[in-house]
Amino acid sequence: MSAAPRKTPAALYRLHFRDTRRERLFLSSLSFFVTFFVIRGITHAIHAGVGPFHNLAIAGTHLHHLVWGILLVLAVGYVWLLQIGTGIGAVSRRASNVTALLYGIGAALTMDEFALWLRLEDVYWDSEGRLSIDAVILFGALLSIGIWGGPFLRALLREAAHVLRR
Repeated sequence: MSAAPRKTPAALYRLHFRDTRRERLFLSSLSFFVTFFVIRGITHAIHAGVGPFHNLAIAGTHLHHLVWGILLVLAVGYVWLLQIGTGIGAVSRRASNVTALLYGIGAALTMDEFALWLRLEDVYWDSEGRLSIDAVILFGALLSIGIWGGPFLRALLREAAHVLRR
């Protein structure tokens, strides 16, 4: 009895994301999750004075990364209002994927400073500004990746396990 042919990650991706809406949800969740951890790492490096990163200030005013997140989410929203990158109609799947990724990035940049929205002061390094927000965002990002990408990720792990057993 011969083993079934193994599938590449690209083939598994195509199999599990035939529906563009599901793919966009997965890509948004994934980019949200990755961006959240990257921006947390960069912010911690800035705070510790490590590496090439520094706070950005314009005319003496610190520009928080939520500003860039809000601008990105607004831009993606406007593009979606124009029916570009929505996965609907004759627009390319690539544009749909790019806007989904950009939305997740913008949402992560914005949500990482959610405490600033509520307090209107920089409590990023205080426990009230970090602990609850970290838990909410981490849980939300992990949950959404599991919901939208679970079947693909499980299939990818099965294929990787099969290759490693050889």
